[in-house]
Amino acid sequence: MTVESTPPAASRSRSRRGGGRQARHAARRAGTAGLAVRPGMEGGAYRPLSERDIQRIHDAALDVLERIGVGDPIPEILDETLPKGCTLGDDGRLRFPRALVEDAIAGAASEYVLYAPDPSRDMVLKGQQVIYSTSGEAVKILDYESQRYRPSTLVDLYDAARLADRMEHIHYFGQPFIASEWSHDLYVHDMNIAYAELAGTRKAFALGIATVDHIDELIGMFDLYLGREGAFLERPFCVFGGCPIVSPLRFAKENAEVLVKVARMGMVVDVAIAAQAGATAPAPLAGALVQTFAETLACLSVVHLIRPGNPMNFGMWPFISDLRTGAFSGGSGEEALVTAATTQIANYYGLISSVPTGMTDSKTMDAQAGYEKAITTTAAVLAGGNMVNNYAGIVGSLIGQSFEGMVIDNDMMGMVLRVLRGIEVSDETLAVEGIEEVVFGDGHFLNQPQTLELMQSEYLYPEVGDRRTAAEWEEGGSESIYQVAHAKVRDILSSHYPEYIDATVDEVIRDRFPIQLEPADMKPGNGRWED
Repeated sequence: MTVESTPPAASRSRSRRGGGRQARHAARRAGTAGLAVRPGMEGGAYRPLSERDIQRIHDAALDVLERIGVGDPIPEILDETLPKGCTLGDDGRLRFPRALVEDAIAGAASEYVLYAPDPSRDMVLKGQQVIYSTSGEAVKILDYESQRYRPSTLVDLYDAARLADRMEHIHYFGQPFIASEWSHDLYVHDMNIAYAELAGTRKAFALGIATVDHIDELIGMFDLYLGREGAFLERPFCVFGGCPIVSPLRFAKENAEVLVKVARMGMVVDVAIAAQAGATAPAPLAGALVQTFAETLACLSVVHLIRPGNPMNFGMWPFISDLRTGAFSGGSGEEALVTAATTQIANYYGLISSVPTGMTDSKTMDAQAGYEKAITTTAAVLAGGNMVNNYAGIVGSLIGQSFEGMVIDNDMMGMVLRVLRGIEVSDETLAVEGIEEVVFGDGHFLNQPQTLELMQSEYLYPEVGDRRTAAEWEEGGSESIYQVAHAKVRDILSSHYPEYIDATVDEVIRDRFPIQLEPADMKPGNGRWED
C-alpha cells in the first residue's frame, strides 16, 4: 500500500516489495503487458559485497559523520539539525550522531510515485525494481557529420526530449546537457530547459536547478501548464535535483539550499554525490564507498530532520579516476563495480537508489563506447538499481552528447533488461510435448503455434542493431550501426513535433516567462533535420 505525503508530492511505504498481481495490473495499464521487457522489473541478483562488508562500510561511514563531520553547513541546515541533535564544532564542521543517522535510515521512504505529465506514464520506484533515466548536464554536442564537438543549445535540448519521447527503454528524462548559450543568465536558462522538456516529452523529467530562487517560478510555470495554482504539487511530474556536497565532505551552498527547499515542500529530493576515487575520495574502492556513503547519508539525515520519511533518491555516485593521469574514467570496470556495490548497499537498507551508468571515455560512438556503456549498465541493473541514470548518448567522459548514441544505447538498455528478466521455467515453457511433436513431424519449430505466440513476449528485437546476413548487409550499403542510428535520428526528429502544450496555455507561459525556444523551431521545416 502506498501512503501519500503532505503535500502528496511523493509516496512512501515500508511494505513488502515485489511484483506479482499489482505489477501485472500496472503493466496492463501502461500497455506493457505481453512485451519482452518493461520498466520496473526486479533486479538484485548481483551482489559484489558480503553482508559483513556492508556492515563495515556502514560503521566506517557513521564514524566519519560523527568524528569528522561535514564542512560549510548553510544556515538553513543548521536551523534544522542543531536543535535535533547534531553539533557544530569550533572548526565549523557539522557532526551527525550515529543514532540520528541510523534513525534517518530506518525512517527513509522505501517507495514513491514518480509522476509524469501523462498520468499513464506514472511509475512507482520501490524495492529493487529498475527504471532507466537519462542524465548528464554535458556542455557539448558531438556533431555526426563533422565528428567534432560544439556547444549544446536550447534547441538541442528540445530535440533530445523529442527523441527520448520515442525511445522505448528511456523511461524517464533527466536533463542530459545544458543550454550553453544561456549559461550567463541562470534564470533564463532554468526556465527554458524546463519549457523545452515539457514541450518535448510526456515522460516524467528532471532538472538540475542553479539556484533555489527559481523553484517557485518553475512551479508557477507548471501550474500554468496544468491550469490552476497548486496543481503541480498534487502530482509533481518534474524532480528538482543537484549536487549538495562538494567532496570531500563539504556542503555546496546553492545545491544545499535546493535540497532544504525541496524537502520542506514535500517533493522528492534528488541528489548526486559524486566523490572521485583517487582525487576527491580515497583511492581504495572500499574507502571511496565509505566517504560517498557518509556524504549521501548526511543529505538523507538533513532531509529526515526536515520532514521524516520524505522521499529522497539516494544518489550515492562514487566515480573513478585513472590514476595514471587523475582524469575521470566513467567507463571503467571499477566504475561498474562500485556502482553495483552502491546499489547493493542502498538495497540492503531499503533506500531508493539512484546510480550512474552508461558512461564512456570514448570520444565517439565506437566499440569502446559500446563495451564501456554496456558493462556499467549491466552491473547496475543486475544489482537492482531503482533509478538507473544511464547516460544514454553521452561521450567523452561526460563532456558531450550524441543523438545517435541515444538511439544505439536505447537498444543496449533493452537488451540489458532482457538479461535481467531471466528465463521463466514452467511445464509450458519446458516444451517437452512440442519437442516430441517436432521431432516426429517436420523437424523445425519455426511454424509452431508456441513460436509465433512468443515472438514478442519472449524475445526482444533491436531497433538499429543489424541481424541480416553478411551478403544482405553488403547489398544494403555496408552501413555501420552509427550510420543506421543517424538515419533513425533524422527520421524521428524531422517528423515528431508533439504539441504537448496547448496553444492558449503556451501564449500565457510566453507572456510570463522569457521563453527563448522559438515556435519556428518546434515544427517541421525548421531546417535542422530535413534532407
